[in-house]
Amino acid sequence: MAKASEVVVSALRAAHDIIEPGVTTAALDREVMKAVESRGCRPAFLGYRGFPAATCVSIDDEVVHGIPSEDRLLAEGDIVGIDVGVEYEGYFGDAAFTMPVGEVEPEIDALLKHGKFCLDEAVKKALEGNRLGDISNTIQTAAESAGYNVVRDFVGHGVGSALHEEPQIPNFGPAGKGPRLKAGMTLALEPMLMTGDWRVTVLADNWTVVTRDGTPAVHFEHTVVVGENEPEVLTIGWEEFITPYFESAVGAYRGEAI
Repeated sequence: MAKASEVVVSALRAAHDIIEPGVTTAALDREVMKAVESRGCRPAFLGYRGFPAATCVSIDDEVVHGIPSEDRLLAEGDIVGIDVGVEYEGYFGDAAFTMPVGEVEPEIDALLKHGKFCLDEAVKKALEGNRLGDISNTIQTAAESAGYNVVRDFVGHGVGSALHEEPQIPNFGPAGKGPRLKAGMTLALEPMLMTGDWRVTVLADNWTVVTRDGTPAVHFEHTVVVGENEPEVLTIGWEEFITPYFESAVGAYRGEAI
């Protein structure tokens, strides 16, 4: 899983490095394909339940599962989510980030930063002895305290010898509930936040999930190993090239910037 996750990060970097206005979402997918296959791995999303690409590319009000296209171009002021899964020798890694395309409005910048903050807070709860609900509640509380909502129809999940395993990990719910976490469990934590209503719609392509009210949304994800004393983030590497977008103080995430 560490190898698969390392390749996930390489693929995310390959997409990141060409993100600019005018680039097609299909071009992002090609870069991901090359990065994955050149490392002797398999793109986990390609063909999964019929998904036609290696990458989920989601723009603005698209929450998750956007299908890359030669006809969809990135534009100045967009936000774009890149989600990649990789299989290596029967084990999986999975991660995602959302970033700006050029300059974005201050309220969108604040949403991006808070989405990343919610992921960071969730990771801290991946400790032996905690309950699964502690992760869910942390995401919900961190989001709603700043005036955002979390998606309720799609969840994080276990990951290991399958891309999606039990347990499901909602981004909302009460603390202190659910299965007890044990060291060595591997989880894909993925906060999905929006500025408006939490309700979503799946488009006619049967994949792309959009906010029902058309407001923007962000998605961040890490593959995390539950630890006895601290969690281990297998996909930590993508933070190195995303950090410049998220350097504001945590205080700004709690509502002052929106």
